[in-house]
This record gives sequence, structure tokens and C-alpha cells, in this order.
Amino acid sequence: MAIMTGLAVALAVILGFVLLRDRMASFAAQRPKDYADMQPEFDLRTHLSGPILCEGVVYGPLGRVSSRFVGDFNVTWDGDRGVMEETFTYDSGEVQRRAWHLKLKDSGEIEAHAKDVIGTGHGWQSGPSVMLRYRIRLEEDAGGHVLDAIDWMYLAPNGTIVNRSQFRKFGLKVAELVATMRRKETA
Repeated sequence: MAIMTGLAVALAVILGFVLLRDRMASFAAQRPKDYADMQPEFDLRTHLSGPILCEGVVYGPLGRVSSRFVGDFNVTWDGDRGVMEETFTYDSGEVQRRAWHLKLKDSGEIEAHAKDVIGTGHGWQSGPSVMLRYRIRLEEDAGGHVLDAIDWMYLAPNGTIVNRSQFRKFGLKVAELVATMRRKETA
């Protein structure tokens, strides 16, 4: 019995260490100020404006690609308020639509709303990066789960945006998304 109790304690300590390491020494440990002095400067109104092509993959909790997609976005701005209309087409043939309503503040702060986002998403523009945190409710056919999401977008020197997002439930990573976004070629 003492061996089983000792084993349970050891497993709990190892699990606690892995969870702490995953939270403190990885993706979630970044802060917008880490990028404040870097160039080029990411301005949502400039770099996410007009027709945008997005291409990416979604990784499941074990790190395997669970889905691939192409996104067709159109982003319009009226001063500090923007609407980003997204249409995603997945490798399964499923089509998903979302409209983000964005508000930029002079300080670089971002407020974001979408139909499947619970409350208000909050983020920050800093140097060549944009970070956004929000809670999202999955569609019922995907379980209807509420996930904590964090998006990081990084502006490459050629204007391409690299997006990396993580989705967590009870603090555990359940999915990750990696995508590129760039202005769509018009005929």
C-alpha cells in the first residue's frame, strides 16, 4: 500500500512539473512587451486590411495534424474599429464563418468580439507582434466545449503574418493552430 501511495505522489509531482513547465516556459510565457523594440511595426489597420488569404493546420492534443484549412478573409476599417470576416474551408469540406469586431485603442490595446467568443477578447499590438486572449465556445457538433484561447501573430519582414494559436481546457492544451496570412492577389 505504501508503494502505491508513493507512486501516486511521484506521478502527481511529475504531472505538476510538466504542467508548470508547459505554462511558464513555453507559449504562454510570452508577453507583448518582449517584442516592443523589434521591427517591423505591426499595425492591424495596415497589415490586416482588405482581402487576406490564410492557410494553416490544426494540431490535436497529441501533436498530430487533425485538420488543414484555407481561409478567405475580408477586413475593413473605419478609424479604430474593424470588422474581419472569415470563411474557412477545411480538408473535410466543412465551411466555417466568423466575423470579428475589433476596436483599437491608442495604447495598442485591442478589444475583440465574435459570435462564438464568450465576453470580450483582449489583446495588444507591440512591435512586430499582436497577442489576443479570449474564450471560445465550439460548435455543438464539435462538443460545445468552452476553450481558453491565445493567438500570437508575428509580422514577417515581407508582410506575411504568421499566426500561432493555442486552445486549452482546464489548463491543458487540447489544440494548436499554425497559419500564414497575406494579402490576397487580385486579378
